[in-house]
Amino acid sequence: MHKFMINGHRLLFDENSNSLHEIDQVVWDLLELDSWEEEDALRCLDGRYQVEDVRSGLAELRELSNRGLINTPALPRPQLQLAEPPLVKALCLHLAHDCNLRCMYCFAGTGPFGGARELMSAEVGRAALDFLVRSSGPRRNLEVDFFGGEPLLNFPVVKELVAYGRQLEEEFNKVFRFTLTTNATLLTQEVEEFLNREHIAVVLSLDGRPEVNDRARPYCDGSGSYQDIVPDMQRFVASRDHDNYYVRGTYTRHNLDFAADVVHLVDLGFRHISMEPVVGAPQDDYALRPEDLPRLMEEYERLAAYYVAQHKAGKPFAFFHFNLSLDHGPCVIKRVTGCGAGYDYLAVTPSGELYPCHQFVGQPEWLIGNVMQGITRLDLSRRFQEVNLYCKPQCVDCWARFLCSGGCMAQAWFTNQDFSKPEPLACALQKKRLECALYALAATAEG
Repeated sequence: MHKFMINGHRLLFDENSNSLHEIDQVVWDLLELDSWEEEDALRCLDGRYQVEDVRSGLAELRELSNRGLINTPALPRPQLQLAEPPLVKALCLHLAHDCNLRCMYCFAGTGPFGGARELMSAEVGRAALDFLVRSSGPRRNLEVDFFGGEPLLNFPVVKELVAYGRQLEEEFNKVFRFTLTTNATLLTQEVEEFLNREHIAVVLSLDGRPEVNDRARPYCDGSGSYQDIVPDMQRFVASRDHDNYYVRGTYTRHNLDFAADVVHLVDLGFRHISMEPVVGAPQDDYALRPEDLPRLMEEYERLAAYYVAQHKAGKPFAFFHFNLSLDHGPCVIKRVTGCGAGYDYLAVTPSGELYPCHQFVGQPEWLIGNVMQGITRLDLSRRFQEVNLYCKPQCVDCWARFLCSGGCMAQAWFTNQDFSKPEPLACALQKKRLECALYALAATAEG
């Protein structure tokens, strides 16, 4: 069980029953005791509370325990079976290893992922979709993300691959869900109409306030992108009735007050928002540091309070990390194994190479195959399949384990050279976001 307090709310979360409870100070203190025997509790809390209040708190805890809502035993470990060859469900298609922005924190090295600036041909793209259909086995619902660099630099191929995907749907009884991640600099009326007609989910990159965005996301000549992209983004999301999109920002050490950037995005009229912590090397001046954690924790609480206030004022918005359901969600296998990089999900370069995910692209030691031959490094794929919560000592008993699935494998590797050791700062931020999400769930349920 995990108890925590945010913005005056005392909350208790039981990770095995997935139940959330708001508790008072008496119950909070009772949870600190080694025994819930009435005599022991009254002695330990003597002089702090009225006797009847202690008894009432004990009765509440016993009832919740008897109903299997708290103090529950650990869930049995699911049987995890390795699929050989893997059944692939999702591809990240790198349509463009090039970009017209020069974002300071770009993990793609401003587009080429350490290689040449190039665009994916339609032939390679079609081969990638063929590979996905061929490798998906009985799976019917497939996912393809058009990614870069900036994928709209290769818009003709986007259109051709969507048309080809629709053909494959009919021929093989599959369903493709397409997503496109863009910096919005090329979001023309033609692009807008196509994306809406094909019901393509879109991730729009914008870091928040003008000065924040333009410092992090300039053009090649150093000029800011904010003024160019915001009007087009506003028009675009209105054209699809504010559905099927996210505006995604990245915060860095230069804007630790990132809640203000979320507020700015809401003020611009965006209703589906994500704000992610930057990933950077320790020597990068924009990279987050362990000493920033207290400030970041406060900022997430500030954001959670704003989120709840907007909801109660009848002006709700979706914040990606607060979208949490305790009744529905991933199956237990997915909760234990995570994103599926390396076997369930793969990244495809413009030349057709396969990598475990977009963060490994361009590193030869992680080259796992190609779209013509499929996964040729089954040993690498198996290595990813074998990673789960139960091989991560820090995760086995963590209260958040079934909600975060052990964190990002790429971050763990690049930080520790070990998939079993989550990146410490990312882990701390993830747990704080989950606490805020649980708080938001409880606070918005009140009204």
